[in-house]
Amino acid sequence: MADGNDFPAPVEGLLVTQFLTVRDVAVSREFYANIFGGTVVRAENPATVKVANTWIIMNPGGGPTPDKPDVTLTAPEPGDPVSAFLNVRVADIDAFYADALAKGGQFLTAPIDRHAEVRCYLRDPDGYLIEIGQTTGLL
Repeated sequence: MADGNDFPAPVEGLLVTQFLTVRDVAVSREFYANIFGGTVVRAENPATVKVANTWIIMNPGGGPTPDKPDVTLTAPEPGDPVSAFLNVRVADIDAFYADALAKGGQFLTAPIDRHAEVRCYLRDPDGYLIEIGQTTGLL
C-alpha cells in the first residue's frame, strides 16, 4: 500500500484518472496492480491503483445519486459494444506481452505489427478492453 502522496489529489491544476465500474473490487485491484506493476493506493471505497503516471479507480456499480441523476453504473456484459478503452503505451511490447501472459493476462491476439505501431489487446476481469501498443513508425 502506498502512502498518501500517491493519492490523486492535485495541489494545483488538474490530473486525469480512469474510473472503472467493476464486479469484484479485489479481483480488479489485483489485476491492475499485478499486470501493470501498479501500486495499490487505496484498497477499496473506492479502490485506487497508481499505474505509471495515472490512476485506475474501481468501485462496484450502482444507481443514480444526487450528483449524477439518471445515471446507472454497470460493468460491461460479454458481447457489449466497446465505446471506450484504455490505451497503454509500452517501450517493449514483446517483454510486456510475455510478462503479462505469464501472470494470466487474457489477450485477444499476440502483438501485431501495424507498421506505425505494434499492438495487441487484452481484457481485464470485467471485460474492459485494454490496448497495449509500442510506437514504431510514427516517430
